[in-house]
Amino acid sequence: MKRILVVLTLLAVALFAGCRDTSTDISDINTPDTANGTQQTPATPETPETPVDTVAIDTPAVTATSPSAIVPTSQTFNIGILQIIDHPALDAAREGFMEALSDHGITASYDYQNAAGDGSILMTAAERFVNNSVDLVLAIATPSVQTMAGATTTIPIVGTAITSYEVAGVIDSNEAPGTNVTGSSDLNPIPRQIDIIKEFVPHLATLGIAYNSSEDNSVFQMEDAKAYAESIGLTVVTSSVVAVADVQQNMLSLASGVDAIWLPTDNTHANAMPIVGEVSIDTGVPVFPAEESMVRGGGIATLGIDYTQLGYEAGRMAYEILAEGKDPAEMPIRFGMDVGLTYFINGYMADQLGLTVPERLVEYVWNPEE
Repeated sequence: MKRILVVLTLLAVALFAGCRDTSTDISDINTPDTANGTQQTPATPETPETPVDTVAIDTPAVTATSPSAIVPTSQTFNIGILQIIDHPALDAAREGFMEALSDHGITASYDYQNAAGDGSILMTAAERFVNNSVDLVLAIATPSVQTMAGATTTIPIVGTAITSYEVAGVIDSNEAPGTNVTGSSDLNPIPRQIDIIKEFVPHLATLGIAYNSSEDNSVFQMEDAKAYAESIGLTVVTSSVVAVADVQQNMLSLASGVDAIWLPTDNTHANAMPIVGEVSIDTGVPVFPAEESMVRGGGIATLGIDYTQLGYEAGRMAYEILAEGKDPAEMPIRFGMDVGLTYFINGYMADQLGLTVPERLVEYVWNPEE
């Protein structure tokens, strides 16, 4: 019996010692490092940080670096889009806006309304958005933002393809809008555009300006262009229209007494560029619009903004309102000129009018067959 008790005692001691050694091995791997306060767990891989996209343009970029700047994927925003007419530049701005929201993780349901140039349709669409209590409205072009601003003072409105929000009467100032309206402006570098005309038409002495007297943005641009042209010694002749039906006769009359014509980015002339191009060829008087797609339609050249990027900037502003809770009243207007400018030359029209493209601009020549 004594021998049995001794053997059992020795086995118990050995077993206890073995358990203590195993316990030590485990603690070496998993227990907290009390020296630096960190948990060492090499068996569990670290989770990499999710990369955050930023937009590199001249205005301050939005970077979603905190949970408060990330919109829950389950949330869908209802966004109304009010566009005055179909036009390549306006369409590009709309597409850029939607692209920006998608890039920034916004899930949206869009209600797109095109007024086809009809003021009554603009009003009906604006009322529709108010009645449906949309989360935000994108207003494309001056008549759209004016109509929308007249319909609501509470729904956030982001505009784009608008030359002057101040002249349109929808904000207090560019720096501090003070209303439910903010957005991106397509104000072009008008003095530089007129300087380009002088390169194509060295004998330029009298400049014609056609504009729409019923569009505030068109009047604003006309006045700016007239002031600059006169300041460099040019004689300026202005002539206005109120509808596309007036354009042909007005252009013929204006062309009879000028060396070249400059056009602002108003919706009437943008929609009538085929007519403008025909008059230009028939009279031999070159036309220099303020926007690229208008040049494609029958103009000679321009230095203008990128409307896709302009709309993208408006989309970034909408993101800041929807995701970050910013107030449009405190968001300064952003300008397309700060994003970037591009030359565009219509080679076909230059050939038709016998104009020589300045050597420095040859790389920007476009021909329709291209």
